[in-house]
Amino acid sequence: MTEALIGLGLMMALALLRVPIAVSMGVIGFLGVAYLRDWNFAPAFAMVQTKVYETGRNYTLSVVPLFILMGNLVTRAGMSQELFRAAYVFIGHLRGGLAMATVVACAGFGAICGSSIATAATMAKVAYPAMKRLGYSDALSTGAIASGGTLGILIPPSTLMVIYGVMTETSIGKLFAAGVLPGILATFLLCMAVLWITWRDPQAGPRGERSTWGQRFTALKGIWTVAGLFIVVMGGIYGGVFTATEGAGIGAFGALCFAVARRAITWRTLFDALAESGRTTAMLFTILIGALMFAEFVNYTSMPGDLKHLVTSLNLSPIMVVAAICVIYVLLGTAMEELSMILLTVPVFFPLVTHLGFDPIWFGVLIVVVVEIGLISPPVGMNLFVLNSLLPEVPTKTIFRGVLPFMLADVVRLGILIAFPVISLYLPSLMK
Repeated sequence: MTEALIGLGLMMALALLRVPIAVSMGVIGFLGVAYLRDWNFAPAFAMVQTKVYETGRNYTLSVVPLFILMGNLVTRAGMSQELFRAAYVFIGHLRGGLAMATVVACAGFGAICGSSIATAATMAKVAYPAMKRLGYSDALSTGAIASGGTLGILIPPSTLMVIYGVMTETSIGKLFAAGVLPGILATFLLCMAVLWITWRDPQAGPRGERSTWGQRFTALKGIWTVAGLFIVVMGGIYGGVFTATEGAGIGAFGALCFAVARRAITWRTLFDALAESGRTTAMLFTILIGALMFAEFVNYTSMPGDLKHLVTSLNLSPIMVVAAICVIYVLLGTAMEELSMILLTVPVFFPLVTHLGFDPIWFGVLIVVVVEIGLISPPVGMNLFVLNSLLPEVPTKTIFRGVLPFMLADVVRLGILIAFPVISLYLPSLMK
């Protein structure tokens, strides 16, 4: 266990020195395996070769670039604006309605994007100007965008769940199904946080104009493509009609067809979407390969077994162990981005959690939820950085203050999901 802890410390030190996280994990994993073999580098080079080859040829991982491409095409087709508009005409007349519409639009966009940062960045461009015009406080506006953006990694399809499923050999389809009800719960609780904020300070979120039913039905016509795409992709995966990879391919092709039908895409924008998807995929695969190398080093050490023995000797209740793991994830979220957290910690925590008898699907949902909390945790939650860069006119302390009520809502959601695992496991239990 000592070697693993030293390796973890060195990896974190490299990351703090601004060495890319993929390089940090890969280098420590390589050197760690060589050290455990008495500085014999042949097994270390063989491990690198195996991880690169297996990751590149892994059919299941082809779902990642396809879902990324689907999100990029949908963004360029302007569907994010229509999601926001549809949510606004239904609830914009309520106090804080525009902020709640932002949260709902984030949930809808997350259902076709799969990225927290992309969701927050998109909604910062779409929703913030509208809230600013209506006189919303910057704290409420940025808090709703930052917290709503985290829904992108929970509501399927989720890139994070794909990576977790590949690393733990858990069904990706069941993980997607497990994220649906917690995603709905998250959307509801974040809207409740908006209501609480505007109850305390009515001026923070003034009411908008009430829309007619005719305007509402017109707005719904603009989002049938998003709803249809989600139903076809997730319904097909959930019903066992096709695999997650096949669903991703259908989703990407469907997004392309919609973009072409709306005349929202040119050869140039298509090239940009493909290039951006390629860059994002290359980044994710590089981090994944580095993480798998580090995980191989950890598995060679006695750390997983030692943790099991330590928990057994301390007679800790399983829920206390899960609570401690959740706290660790939130703390890591203040310094690391979402994918790095998952790739770094799953090899250490997953054997312990399964040893305690917890369902790996339930644990996967919990991980995503605590990562969401970490993404909006001051001082360096990644979604806060995104807003700080896109909205430089908003003071950083205002953004920090704005997310606190939403963090509380997320903590409540985490407690509910721990107390009632059936929320996460009901839909997967119905799958074939």
